[in-house]
Amino acid sequence: MKIRLVICVTLIAISTLSAQEKSAPPPTIASVLDQQLSFAESDFVAAAAAMPEDKYSFAPSSGDFKDVRTFALQVRHVAFANHMFFGTILGEKLPAPAPTASGRNGPDSIKSKAQILQYLRDSFALGHRAIATITSDNLITVVENAPVPRFNTRLALATHACAHAYDHYGQMAEYLRMNGIVPPATSAQPSSSATKH
Repeated sequence: MKIRLVICVTLIAISTLSAQEKSAPPPTIASVLDQQLSFAESDFVAAAAAMPEDKYSFAPSSGDFKDVRTFALQVRHVAFANHMFFGTILGEKLPAPAPTASGRNGPDSIKSKAQILQYLRDSFALGHRAIATITSDNLITVVENAPVPRFNTRLALATHACAHAYDHYGQMAEYLRMNGIVPPATSAQPSSSATKH
């Protein structure tokens, strides 16, 4: 009797799981892009938060690093670019002034680590909002006022924003290591030299 009960419960559980799998909606373009942005956001924000505020002005100096961005400017630059790329997808103007004396690094008034992190988080929130508007119908429609002419569709802007964040994440990971800090994305992975960034 117990065996029959176990078999019945198992069959009910399997049929329930099977029905749930069949009812799960297929991924959308927006959900796939949003997942990629979430990965980039997670690694990038964690790296930005890991650097102590007194090291935010750090920039490599041993070698040919003339005019290289400080850690703070790396973070601000990506936040500024996110506003630029995702704002374009939404047809919005930048919430901050145009490029300043420090280049395309966002407003010079954003100075403290807390302000920079908030600017960064806001830029990723804008990204999620923008990506949610991408559909198969507007995916490759040319947008007006593309900040980079070769990235002039919603798909190009969204994918480039993710790639751009990872480009600068790589630089920030080196900045962290130069200051004795293991990047959080690396320290969260199993210890294997193959998985280290």
